[in-house]
Amino acid sequence: MIAKSLDIVVLLKLLLERGQRPYAQLSKELSISASEIHASVRRSIEAGLIDGVSRLPLRKPLEEYLLHGVRYAFPAKPGSLVRGMPTAHAAPPLADKFSSDDLPPVWPDPEGTVRGYSIEPLYSSVPKAARSDSVLYELLALVDALRVGRARERNLAQEELKQRLSHAYAA
Repeated sequence: MIAKSLDIVVLLKLLLERGQRPYAQLSKELSISASEIHASVRRSIEAGLIDGVSRLPLRKPLEEYLLHGVRYAFPAKPGSLVRGMPTAHAAPPLADKFSSDDLPPVWPDPEGTVRGYSIEPLYSSVPKAARSDSVLYELLALVDALRVGRARERNLAQEELKQRLSHAYAA
């Protein structure tokens, strides 16, 4: 079993759900094929990140994985200047905590309105999914702050993620 970066996207979306949803519906919301979602859930069950019966993320293992593993499993390196959608510390909920004259990190996106340095999203459909779900957008941006941020940004992202995960519905 090898984790894929899209597993993080699926895990975060499932975390926001209050019950099981058909893979076809998740597929539409995330722009990820139903078969990829099914395979992602299977990998996450094998990894101990999802309860095999309820198919809901297990909060403590997920928290541990996000806070301590994602940065190393799926590192992000700043790329070229592009137009896109703000992420990491340039997106909510961290954007109001940082002021900088530096260019912000962005997911490359033709519909984006901000110019910044590119950060490859965890999955190619992340900007589209984030536009339609603001809570998912914030979680993905916090994960990106862990992937690309400096110590201060990572620390604030960790605290925010811990708080959000403790309030989220999880098994």
